[in-house]
Amino acid sequence: MTVHRSIGNQYSDFAKHNSRKGTVHNINIAQAQERLYEFLLEIVKNWPAEAVLQEFKRIYIHPTESVSSEIIPALYHLLFSNRETEFRNTLKRSCYILINNWEISRNYRAIQQLIEIFFDPILNKPTVSRTLKRLRSWLHNFVESEDFQELKLFAVRYGGQESSPWSYRYASYLLVSQYINLENPSEQRQAAKNLCMQLKEKFKFDLAMYTAYSSSIHHPRNRKNPTFLGDEVLALVQKVVAKRGFFSYANLAQIFLKQVQTVDYFKFKQSLLEYLVFSVAQNNISILLKQQLSERLTLLYSYHDLTQLNDALLLRTVKKVIDDLTIANSEPASLFVLLLSKGHSFTLVILLLKLVLICPYARTHLELRLAELIKYYEQYSEEECQWMIHFLEIFNITMAIHAENVEYSLVTMDWTDQQTNQPRTYRIFSQLKRDRISPFEVEGHSMENIRLEPSSAQDASV
Repeated sequence: MTVHRSIGNQYSDFAKHNSRKGTVHNINIAQAQERLYEFLLEIVKNWPAEAVLQEFKRIYIHPTESVSSEIIPALYHLLFSNRETEFRNTLKRSCYILINNWEISRNYRAIQQLIEIFFDPILNKPTVSRTLKRLRSWLHNFVESEDFQELKLFAVRYGGQESSPWSYRYASYLLVSQYINLENPSEQRQAAKNLCMQLKEKFKFDLAMYTAYSSSIHHPRNRKNPTFLGDEVLALVQKVVAKRGFFSYANLAQIFLKQVQTVDYFKFKQSLLEYLVFSVAQNNISILLKQQLSERLTLLYSYHDLTQLNDALLLRTVKKVIDDLTIANSEPASLFVLLLSKGHSFTLVILLLKLVLICPYARTHLELRLAELIKYYEQYSEEECQWMIHFLEIFNITMAIHAENVEYSLVTMDWTDQQTNQPRTYRIFSQLKRDRISPFEVEGHSMENIRLEPSSAQDASV
């Protein structure tokens, strides 16, 4: 309390400033909300996190005397209005005001403690106060809502993930829907975008360090594997990295884009199909894949068949193909189920990578669809979703290698064994990626005169 009182003295000027704005009884809901936001923003910038958390509890969990004489009345104004949606929106934005500021100062422990506040035992205690009953009922509803599940993602970096649902490992995708939803508070959208970027950067760094150390000739094991694939992750990285050089996926994408610059939409769809299935091993699954994609592309936006390809058509088409390969109408797509059930997760990942490489603006759409898949399957146990987890891990690794700013390279270490090309004769190195090949470097090349080794017909053994 001593700390709280001293902080209260420091904050008296702000309270007096609020009191000059008019009595709480004369304000509307928007003004009451704004006073709460201003108060929280002021204290989170000037108070220790512990004191801010205590004040948050005094406002929302068990309302008592606040430092500012108008904050509790502002809360009660919301309660008396009997509009739960407005209260929840106010509570959400209040949380994200704190989270945003603690993210900036990297006070992740405070974010975890903020989440824990909503499990305070006092919320389960009986009360004769009708106002408190309403408050606790609304808080219980909030904790059971999707809004709170989204809030919990911001604590994913703190503490062990072992006790969290398996879906929380892929928070970087689950956060996408938060920062692209214009109905969310700006604080929530910014916090979600920042955390999403941080989680991706951390994975890229951890993967680069793990592969570099684990593939060294001394085989040190002091770097934690950032994936859930076990030691097989090295074999997968080697498999993905092997597709480098002039005929890498990135360069093939640029060759394809140069080919279709001036063609009509019908010709583009034909070329897109060939580009996607190019280098895929010929088997029953790949034949069925090509057949289904061909049928869907033929009918897709057919009224534009004679229109010259443009950026808008490219984006719309890539988004649609992504839907056909992942999830559509809230159900996993038939091609998604087919490929993964037959052990072709790597093939599916490469198809998605190829789409992103020819249309980077579609990546957010892809990540949103992955989030929908994760939410669809999170109702099942981790044991039941091993095939889904396997796909997501391969996707993470592949995108980190081919669609990010870190370049991985295989370097032969044992020159006496070059004929065998065994993985043990290579080391993996990582560095910042140089600029992609310029358009003039692909002049004269087309998909017809490029020959690559087919990818593995069975991916589950990677």
